[in-house]
Amino acid sequence: MYIVPLTPSPNQSFTCTIPIDGKSIIFKFFLRYNTQAEYWVMQLSDSKQNIIIDSIPLLCGTNLLAQYSYLKVGSAYIVKLDTTLVSDKPDDTNLGTNFILVWGDTIS
Repeated sequence: MYIVPLTPSPNQSFTCTIPIDGKSIIFKFFLRYNTQAEYWVMQLSDSKQNIIIDSIPLLCGTNLLAQYSYLKVGSAYIVKLDTTLVSDKPDDTNLGTNFILVWGDTIS
């Protein structure tokens, strides 16, 4: 498992190399906070900046990449670290601290 480094900065863009299925894959991330719906959305691109997946809501309790398993980009989960919080979704202040993004191998 790999923890993707996140911050609550609005409209953040960064590149990260993630170990998936025995390979190191470079992804470009773009995260934005949807203020009306009050949740984070992630865009995932390859190293050539071709969008692989767009508008993935960052919510707890499910593999964020399950419906994209055919892409072999691994599995990803938002994990709540602070169990005293009522909400199961990160807000505009606690992404990367109370909620982390954990990435792992492809689940078949």
